[in-house]
Amino acid sequence: MTANVPIAKRARPAVVAAFDRIARFYDAAILQRVAYRPNHDAVVSELRSGGAQRVLDVGCGTGILATRIWRDLRPEVIYGCDPSSGMLRQARQRSRDVRWLQGSAEQVPLDDGALDAVVTTEAFQFFDQPAALNEFFRLLEPGGFVVIAMLTAPVSAVSVLTRLAPARWPTRERLRRMLEDAGFEVHHQHPVRPLLGPLSPGFATVAVRR
Repeated sequence: MTANVPIAKRARPAVVAAFDRIARFYDAAILQRVAYRPNHDAVVSELRSGGAQRVLDVGCGTGILATRIWRDLRPEVIYGCDPSSGMLRQARQRSRDVRWLQGSAEQVPLDDGALDAVVTTEAFQFFDQPAALNEFFRLLEPGGFVVIAMLTAPVSAVSVLTRLAPARWPTRERLRRMLEDAGFEVHHQHPVRPLLGPLSPGFATVAVRR
């Protein structure tokens, strides 16, 4: 079911190189618990309620979420895709049940309509966002859904740091508009740390392919 697509053609070289370097530290328990676990919990909950069976984790890193999806939900197939060879080296050691792919969010080596769910956690800020959403639309069958869990502020906030960083964090409204422009219908947005409500720095956005 893989398409003949150039590997990681559009991934930013500096970002990929940085993640290659930090791959061996990425699994640190404190980092995963603080930065990633709430997003992972939200994604697994959405996949369970949506009954997803053919799932892609884009920007899968060392494969913690993709492996958890396989362990907890047992879908028909779970793919993990990342442009970083260092991250994927760790991922392959983690699980042989997940199908690991080297590729970018903008060009995933899978066929049109191959999936019923695409998820990404704290990686969307590094993507060419409109191009990635168009690719997610291509990969999903009609009625399939995408879950994007990441820092999404309620209003724009531009600082020197964000201008210099190779990353862009859209507001919740901006993300909604981008999804709609790509052909998705936004189903809901909710905080990944429920106790913080609207003050949560991270939100999960769920949208359905029309």
